[in-house]
Amino acid sequence: MTEKILDHKRKEKPSFTSLIEKKRDGGEFTADEIRQIVDSVMDSEMPEAQQAALAMAIYFKQMSAQETALLAEELRLSGDVIDLDRLTQPKIAKVSTGGVGDKTSMVLGPLGAAAGVIMPGMNGKDEEFCISTVEKLSSIPGFKGKATMDQFRQQLERVGCAVTEQCSEIAPADDILYKLRQKTGTIPSLPLITGSILSKKLAEGCEGLVIDVKWGNGSFIRDLEQAKQLARIVTRVARSLNRKCVALVTDINQPLGDSVGTGLEVLEAVRLLKGEGPEDLQDLVLKLGMEVVRLAGVAGSTLSAKQTVEKHLKDGSALEKFKAMVRAQGGKTDWIDDPSKFPKAKFIRKLPAPKRGYVHTIDAGKIAQGVRLLATLKDGTLDPSVGVTEIRKVGTQVKQGEPLIMIHYNDEAKVDAALPYFRDAYRLAPKRPNMPPLVVERVA
Repeated sequence: MTEKILDHKRKEKPSFTSLIEKKRDGGEFTADEIRQIVDSVMDSEMPEAQQAALAMAIYFKQMSAQETALLAEELRLSGDVIDLDRLTQPKIAKVSTGGVGDKTSMVLGPLGAAAGVIMPGMNGKDEEFCISTVEKLSSIPGFKGKATMDQFRQQLERVGCAVTEQCSEIAPADDILYKLRQKTGTIPSLPLITGSILSKKLAEGCEGLVIDVKWGNGSFIRDLEQAKQLARIVTRVARSLNRKCVALVTDINQPLGDSVGTGLEVLEAVRLLKGEGPEDLQDLVLKLGMEVVRLAGVAGSTLSAKQTVEKHLKDGSALEKFKAMVRAQGGKTDWIDDPSKFPKAKFIRKLPAPKRGYVHTIDAGKIAQGVRLLATLKDGTLDPSVGVTEIRKVGTQVKQGEPLIMIHYNDEAKVDAALPYFRDAYRLAPKRPNMPPLVVERVA
């Protein structure tokens, strides 16, 4: 009798084909159907061809907020979860959808920790042309970007912040889906992005999220309206999962800050932690930092949040937390105190402006691709001394022959391969362009 009942239940399960057809026709999955999909992906029960068809159906037909919340929860439960309940401080994760030259994650973890907020930072996968935060920090001698879940939790207890690669035990079903999305051109799927972000961050033990949704040629989200939709969806779904969430939609149609590289960006992050550095990055660190301390309840009003962020940057406490984090992960901190110790590239050359005019547009993605070519070593690691600095930003007036960027390199063949990307990245025009706002929209 028991076997007959089990057989009957098996027959009631919808086929993978019927699930694909349901989403293709705009239907909404039930909780049981989403659980079946995630389980079958984890168990390799669903053939990859049908997984691909399902991902494409979701890409075109979307998912409701309820469906996406169910997906995030099932992805979270596909692996282990870090328990931070014994830590009494508020636990806030800062998330970015990835952007060229973005150093804010390196700064905001220590800044939040200095303000009494636990800042878990496990790095997911960025676009191939982007350099991840862990890759940047790995330019510090001895820095270890990998940690076990226990090591990660213990460091959060001791230091208050950590930046590591994503543990394989965290939401493993999402890793499978991410690789599938790469193969099928469905990386920009808003519900799948949302499910991915929330499943991982909730598994890391965070109570709230501050999300920087990048849009532009330096992100995989090229459309402003799509970025706004993602900000709205992810905040709505996070709230339905009882998590506080604020999202800022920010412009990445040019690199953030003055440099792109690994070590060169860490040096810029250190300047930011001293309250210095490029105006655009200082502005974004301030705005995101204010969201972190307000969401954590450390500061109430806009004024007190601003004062809290500025205080920890000016008094050196955020910098000390950064050094404590680096030290806890095996890195040497002597060159943070004395940046002149940092390894320098053998050669520096300028990219000359081909004519007089204003910088009209910069393709940040091409800058990043050129830097990746310059920096990648034979073993796949990145040379910490190479990259670009002194980036002339949109709206800057230049004369013919003046440098658009300064290129730091160690290999003539590599710089020859990278130069076409750098040249193609810049467009000059006779009139000054309108300057777009850095923060386009706030969704809370």
